[in-house]
Amino acid sequence: MIMISLTSCGQGGNGEAPQMPKPEVDFFIAQSTTGEVEKKYPGSIEGSVNVDIKAQVSGYLEAIYVKEGEYVQQGQSLFKIKGDVFAEQVNNSQAAYKAALANLSNARLEIEKIKPLVAGKVVSEIQLQTAQANYEAAVAQVAQAKAALGSSKLNADFSLIKAPVSGYISRIPNRIGNLVTPNDAAPLTTLSEINNVFVYFSMSEADYLAVLREGMSKTPVSLILADGSTYEHKGKLETASGNIDRTTGSIALKAIFPNPEKYLRAGGSARVVLNNSLSAVLTVPMASVKDIQDKFFVFTLTANDKVAMTPIEIAGSAGNNYFVSKGIKQGDKIALNNIDLLNHEMVVVPKVAALAAKK
Repeated sequence: MIMISLTSCGQGGNGEAPQMPKPEVDFFIAQSTTGEVEKKYPGSIEGSVNVDIKAQVSGYLEAIYVKEGEYVQQGQSLFKIKGDVFAEQVNNSQAAYKAALANLSNARLEIEKIKPLVAGKVVSEIQLQTAQANYEAAVAQVAQAKAALGSSKLNADFSLIKAPVSGYISRIPNRIGNLVTPNDAAPLTTLSEINNVFVYFSMSEADYLAVLREGMSKTPVSLILADGSTYEHKGKLETASGNIDRTTGSIALKAIFPNPEKYLRAGGSARVVLNNSLSAVLTVPMASVKDIQDKFFVFTLTANDKVAMTPIEIAGSAGNNYFVSKGIKQGDKIALNNIDLLNHEMVVVPKVAALAAKK
């Protein structure tokens, strides 16, 4: 019988794996502080007054008195619809009105002629009643003709389209000779008043509640323009919707900015910047925070040099720091580095035990 002996090539004979060295971690002591949170929201710019200019009568566009981008005053002529048809309607209505007045006059004379004959019993009472009914019908015809005349004059006036407000002319899609009607989907143009502008944006329900607690009228509002520059005028905040969108969980707001230089134009984009003051919050460097599926954690030092993975709530940020409102308290020791090497209840070698967070 042949016996084969197998022996291990590993080190030692006890089979124990070598232990990993404990990671060396710097810690700082969390301190309560006050701070200012800056949050930015993408927004769209609208004029304080945006008016779609549409035809109120149908006809061919005869004249365009303005250019795209031009600033116009209230009452200034913008467009002219060919008015021959409307002038003819006015003439016909005037003739009908005069005829109705003549019929009314004849009906009145007829009553005056019949009254003495009825009194002398030359004609019957029924003839007077008939004359009076004809008179009332003539009165109604006069009212109808007068209304028709007013309507035709109004249509004639509508053929000349004037600016209802002062503002800037936007795109003019139609050209002279085009047929325009009140039912056209596209307006003749849009008139935007931009002495003040509204910047519409949305924020989460949580942010909205924070703004309400701070006081909407007290919240500083600034604007970052499309080129990255900061707009020189400050704005004020107003609610643009009374309800929170169930689908997105957000609410619409608007920031109102003065626009004396006319830099801001309707249809533009910008970012609304809100600054909120925070008190009794803890400052934690961003490098100390672990982000897992939009949830935030820090590692705190516990007994026996172990670390605990602690969930936190972030109230905002400034520079390279987060402002923490919940999860940790003043005096807690927070891991400052090597957080990707750490796990819950891991034993570490704390290197620094009283380091304040850098701002």
